[in-house]
Amino acid sequence: METQSLERTAHLPQVTEPRNPGMELDLDWVRAVQANTSAIERRAATLPGRRSVKRDYQAAWLLKAITLIDLTTLSGDDTVGRVRRLCAKARQPVAPALLDALGMGPITTGAVCVYHDMIETAVEALEGTGIPVAAVSTGFPAGLSPFHLRVAEIGESVAAGAEEIDIVISRRHVLTGDWQALYDEMKAFRAACGHAHVKAILATGELGSLRNVARASLVCMMAGADFIKTSTGKESVNATLPVSLVMIRAIRDYYDRTGYRVGYKPAGGISKAKDALVYLSLMKDELGDRWLQPDLFRFGASSLLGDIERQLEHHVTGAYSAGYRHAVG
Repeated sequence: METQSLERTAHLPQVTEPRNPGMELDLDWVRAVQANTSAIERRAATLPGRRSVKRDYQAAWLLKAITLIDLTTLSGDDTVGRVRRLCAKARQPVAPALLDALGMGPITTGAVCVYHDMIETAVEALEGTGIPVAAVSTGFPAGLSPFHLRVAEIGESVAAGAEEIDIVISRRHVLTGDWQALYDEMKAFRAACGHAHVKAILATGELGSLRNVARASLVCMMAGADFIKTSTGKESVNATLPVSLVMIRAIRDYYDRTGYRVGYKPAGGISKAKDALVYLSLMKDELGDRWLQPDLFRFGASSLLGDIERQLEHHVTGAYSAGYRHAVG
């Protein structure tokens, strides 16, 4: 990783790209996509040891990671109070005294992600901050509710103020190789989102193979996805480095052919600061610096922020603080 300074700067507005308009489904391109599993796994296994940043440089990258977090609560026992606390944390994710010690001005997380019922609460709590509210939709997490209800759910969430919609695809379309059905579904979801950006959750742990992951990534981008996302966080296997490598390279291939940049969101299981550094280095290596901005990269996480705070405090004080001092929500 190249060095980054800890200069005092205000949190900049999100950089924005022209939206991916999608394209006609190119089945020849989709069917030509392959995945060399052994080579992908070997490459992924080298990643944690290939990049090491220390001291001020590590602190700078961890501060960058905070600005890329979709701070998330997706629990059946979510309450208005919990969501308000989460939004307060998104507005001020790091204690001001710690930021002062690091020579940093205010920063925020990339977004707050909630169920539909909590959109209004989150929008109200984040008013005036520029932090977008993301809502999970389309029968999250299984995506098995009737199609017309999934489309309607998107419309309800956009009307309630969600600026980003995290949809789940029908896994059966991937498992049966029905790429036309997946394309048509994703295109309908994109249309229902209107101005709101759409993140396509592939639920990669349930797709059977890395080749299926690569092909599903490509089809969703062809249908107009603004982001492709690994997981709902509810599967038994969520974000992994091999899956991330496959999806990131699909994004690169799509950009090379169309000129449109699509974002990437690993979600589920990323809870340690050291893991965030590995994902950042992977994005930098494979896609370059442009993909290290919140409009093109997000972490779907809830506990990651707490561990990053502990690492930053250790950097400043030389001691680790107790986890309860960095509660989220």
